[in-house]
Amino acid sequence: MPRAKSLFPIGTSAVKMLARSAARRAVKSELSAQGVRVSHVRYAEIVSRANAYLADHPELYAEALERAQHLGMIEHDPMTMER
Repeated sequence: MPRAKSLFPIGTSAVKMLARSAARRAVKSELSAQGVRVSHVRYAEIVSRANAYLADHPELYAEALERAQHLGMIEHDPMTMER
């Protein structure tokens, strides 16, 4: 039985997930550097700050793309894909 095609390529989702994960790690590192216990900060607050951090640091997407390719999540650069 053939598999259904997904609406979005898995590579796109992987890149977004890796970029958001990097942003959350950066926010947690900043909080720790300020002496704040990360376990005492609400997850929603961390996500909110990570979204703002990601908006200010779009290079995280490029780094996430490289990491996804290295991990084998995607085999090619979707931005330069020929049709």
